[in-house]
Amino acid sequence: MKGYVEDIEKATVENDDFRRVLYTGKFLQLVLMTLQPGEEIGEEVHEDHDQFFRIEEGKGEVRIDGVATPIEDDFAVIVPAGARHNVVNTGDQPLKLYTLYGPPEHKDGVVRHTKKEADEQEEHFDGKTTE
Repeated sequence: MKGYVEDIEKATVENDDFRRVLYTGKFLQLVLMTLQPGEEIGEEVHEDHDQFFRIEEGKGEVRIDGVATPIEDDFAVIVPAGARHNVVNTGDQPLKLYTLYGPPEHKDGVVRHTKKEADEQEEHFDGKTTE
């Protein structure tokens, strides 16, 4: 197995897609995201998933169980399983971030160019990993 080795900051900043699944392991998944100004991931709860976010570029707000916290470049966020959460771009530039799901949440290799596309097309993890 090769795993995943790449300049994650460069990959994140260069990504313009709402969601791009880069690597899916058996227990962890790496996903790039870009939120346009005013856009949000959408409020959600992962009952059996912890989630990590790293903000590489832009400004926004993370909401975890009703508590809103401003976020910007270089911020890290951990959302524990069972917590209601959302990430919102409150700035005037794209908010670029990557997220780690443990265990995986999305089908491996999925690319959704826009939030609308992501909302319309179901893509939950089907057990297939990158390698």
